[in-house]
Amino acid sequence: MAGNLDAQIKESQAQVQEAQTKIAELTGRIETAREKMATGADISIDIENATLDDVHAHTQVMNANIAELIMGLDDVTAGFSKDFDEMRSKTGWETFVGIFSKHRSESLRQERMRTASIDDKLQDLISKSDTIVQLLQSQLDMLNDQKARVETNLTETLDDREAVVGALEKLKADIQALDPKIIELENKISMEQDAAARTKLESELAELNARYNEMVQQEQVNLARSQTLERYIEKGKTWVDSLQNQAATQMVLINKLQTDTKQRVVLYDALSKSLKTAQQQDVAHRINEIGVQTDKEAQAAMASIGTATNQKMADMMEAHEEHMVFARDVLEAKAKADERFARRFAEIVEKHDKNLYGA
Repeated sequence: MAGNLDAQIKESQAQVQEAQTKIAELTGRIETAREKMATGADISIDIENATLDDVHAHTQVMNANIAELIMGLDDVTAGFSKDFDEMRSKTGWETFVGIFSKHRSESLRQERMRTASIDDKLQDLISKSDTIVQLLQSQLDMLNDQKARVETNLTETLDDREAVVGALEKLKADIQALDPKIIELENKISMEQDAAARTKLESELAELNARYNEMVQQEQVNLARSQTLERYIEKGKTWVDSLQNQAATQMVLINKLQTDTKQRVVLYDALSKSLKTAQQQDVAHRINEIGVQTDKEAQAAMASIGTATNQKMADMMEAHEEHMVFARDVLEAKAKADERFARRFAEIVEKHDKNLYGA
């Protein structure tokens, strides 16, 4: 399982790197379009090429892989219970040896407990969790950075479009104001009998028509620019929403992993206390057995050892309440993190729980 986790982590690192490249590339296209637009160039092709589909498809695969990785970490943690049980109980060989020598059987068990590698396994698991959290945090930081850049672009573009729309509305009003004047001049020309006066009126009409045509042409230019800005803004808004949703997903994954890591630390702490308690109880029983067979002086020495052991046990029991309160808080936080994770990655959780891989 450890090898699989290591391989999955490497795969996730590669997927995150590729996702970041695609995200940066798309933001770059949007920024390039903004620069072209500032020069008056047509950016229609740039906007159409800035498709989100490829990014979404890869991000979905990346998050699914990381979600399965988190489920794998949970499986490994759950598997620790078997290791704990084996440490608390005797092996078949130790039980067999106990038939001939109880002392030798206990000695073998204590030696096995002393050299047990649960600590190493748990620390390795926590290390893997931390590695994935760092990976996800890097992705989250990148998403927030990209979102800030696009939002800055959008703010400037929204201001530009507001100015263009304002100019367009003014042009429309001016064009509408010219219509009555043109009609009035046309009526005057049709009724004018004097050639000189008629020529003057026709010159005024030609000037008005020229202004009218120029304003209509400017209206078309501004309208086209307004439409381009509108498409750019919609693309930018869609991308910001996408980045926001991706960031939310990363936060769910990070929250689940961080809470799981705390829970694993509690798990290890509980194991350590449990084993220490078991060892102290064994030592206390052994001291009692030895004490019966020794003289009074040895009994006094053993009694003092027993007192010290009891004192240590009392201290541990007093600390137990604090430990349990902390453990309960962590477990409650884990339940909430698990619920959020399950809602966001319901398909992955179902596949994992029902072992539907490859189906």
